[in-house]
Amino acid sequence: MEGVEVLIFDIFGSTVDWYTTVCAELKNLGETKGPSGSENWHAFAQAEEWRSAYMRQTQAFAKAESDPLTTPNVDEIHRGALETMLASEQWSHIGQCWDKDARDNLNMVWHRLHGWPDATEGLYALKKDYIIAALSNGNARLLVDMAKNTDLPWDAVFAGDVIGSYKPNPKMYKTTAKLLGAPPEKCAMVATHLWDLEGAANSGLKTVYVHRDAKEPTEESTDVRTKAEGGEVDLVVKSFTELATVLKNSHST
Repeated sequence: MEGVEVLIFDIFGSTVDWYTTVCAELKNLGETKGPSGSENWHAFAQAEEWRSAYMRQTQAFAKAESDPLTTPNVDEIHRGALETMLASEQWSHIGQCWDKDARDNLNMVWHRLHGWPDATEGLYALKKDYIIAALSNGNARLLVDMAKNTDLPWDAVFAGDVIGSYKPNPKMYKTTAKLLGAPPEKCAMVATHLWDLEGAANSGLKTVYVHRDAKEPTEESTDVRTKAEGGEVDLVVKSFTELATVLKNSHST
């Protein structure tokens, strides 16, 4: 990681624990608005029509070089997918209980996601020696709200609707590095998603894999190793606080 000046962080699953937050809000909404009885909110959170729809649509737009003025942002993707889901045979009994206000509020849960326990402490430690920036497919307002809600002290925020594409399109990584005044080789992408790190590496960035129990519907648990161990990333850590310690120790040796 020698020469790195900028640390660029993925958000969903890497910095914030979307799964636990969303499941808790679903459970609360079910208790207050219905339906009565038990529901598998974990399945709802990961369902093909919602979280997977976000993954599927953003990656499709990333490949298509879509017009940013006509491409839906992540709030719109989540809202449309939620409507489709609640109209489906599997989930329509829930849709009958939730009015527009309930659905609007639920869709905003993505603005209220909680950080992983180490996220805030680790970011503040890293901020002392590095530029720290968020790079997400999420839209700008979502990322700003989330940073305020869970105390994420970014120096800069780069969103899909700001750059005009979605990861893993190279434009996302290269534009972020350029706007921060650093060549790609002086930037490192920090993420729990290998597809994201692969996109960053292909754009010339160094890569840091952080182990998270992110429960992404499109990913399986993988034994990730560093390049020195014959793997695919530059560094592997278990938390942002560990990353801060590792980088600080590397400077002192």
